[in-house]
Amino acid sequence: MTLTHLCTSELTQHRDELRRAYAAFQARGLALDLTRGKPSAEQLDLSEPLLELPGAGKYLADDGTDTRNYGGLRGLVELRTIFSDLLEVPVEQLIAFGNSSLELMHECLVHAVLFGVPRVGKPWGMGTGTAFLCPVPGYDRHFALCEKLGIEMITVPLNETGPDMAEVERLVAGDARIKGIWCVPKYSNPSGIRYSAETVGRLAQMPTAAADFRIFWDNAYTVHHLTEVRHEVADILRLATAAGHADRPFVFGSTSKITLAGGGVAFYGASPANVDWLVGHLGKRTVGPDKVNQLRHALFLQTPAGVHAHMARHRALLKPKFDLVQRRLADQLGDSGVATWTVPEGGYFVTLTVLEGTASRVVELAADAGIALTPAGAPFPYGRDPEDRVIRLAPSYPPLAELAEALDGLVLSIKLAAVERLLDAPLPQ
Repeated sequence: MTLTHLCTSELTQHRDELRRAYAAFQARGLALDLTRGKPSAEQLDLSEPLLELPGAGKYLADDGTDTRNYGGLRGLVELRTIFSDLLEVPVEQLIAFGNSSLELMHECLVHAVLFGVPRVGKPWGMGTGTAFLCPVPGYDRHFALCEKLGIEMITVPLNETGPDMAEVERLVAGDARIKGIWCVPKYSNPSGIRYSAETVGRLAQMPTAAADFRIFWDNAYTVHHLTEVRHEVADILRLATAAGHADRPFVFGSTSKITLAGGGVAFYGASPANVDWLVGHLGKRTVGPDKVNQLRHALFLQTPAGVHAHMARHRALLKPKFDLVQRRLADQLGDSGVATWTVPEGGYFVTLTVLEGTASRVVELAADAGIALTPAGAPFPYGRDPEDRVIRLAPSYPPLAELAEALDGLVLSIKLAAVERLLDAPLPQ
């Protein structure tokens, strides 16, 4: 039933029916969580053998390093070798560090703000007019870093092949305040899109008014496929180097959703100058990363093929949940005219687009029915979705039965919010 085509009396009748159904759902007293893309307990169980590695007396790295001791700011070579191909960064230009790539993004941004980046050296400054491009919808934690450091965020639309490059090129060519852009190039958070080869090439080659412009290339989902097709994205580091902009990309990745989310390893890849720059700063605050954890990861994953095999086991647990989301939304909203959604082939999220002006109300109704969703404005800088339409769904964490209940309540909330909106302010015909 296409809700947008109902007359006022039909909408009123349907609203009353939806309110009764919603009240019955609400009375069930559920407590369900679709907020963040966390691995489920079953996914974490896949990496339980890590907790027994490397084992007593087995603490030496391949080069003889005693992983129990200080040092080794760049991380273990054997682990960097495994992820070199996966992240498309030469081993010698890849750092393995703490448990979170967000930590490394924070490090890079803070040091750029305080001290500047290689070959330019002028601090970006805090709250002094520095700006970043933010493709939307995007990742709220990226935006939170900019907001914390007083970096102005300029939105650009994200389409099926990446950010609107005509707009990106126009902005960076004419404004030296713009020092960088956030990019999640494969299975983007939350839309699930993949950057096309043309988009990556244009990012690598485009003229920028700022000589110290950086691409924060958050390749968080590089091996997180939901189908048997391993989609690839063009090599930003190689293309930028060939274009004479070797220092432009900062490449990030981690094992957070590969092994143990709270006990993984993060990676940073860049030009030799950028790597030396970050290692120099890291050396002022730490005497080295957790190399024992890096050793256990190297022993557990072993090779790039080992990573892919491990991720196939993740896919077996994740795909039924994403399939359930698609079935429930299609069955219950497919002909409603008030919602559309993405069909990702990888990553951890589904982007749900509802009737304009209703996303916040949907989140409110869902919360009152015991379903926690990410705040409606989260995929936008400053938490403000100008059209109040986008909701990020994270189906990975709950068991299938709970996910099914949450989706039923979500659909009720979407329909009720839409009918209320149409009765309050009918859309133009």
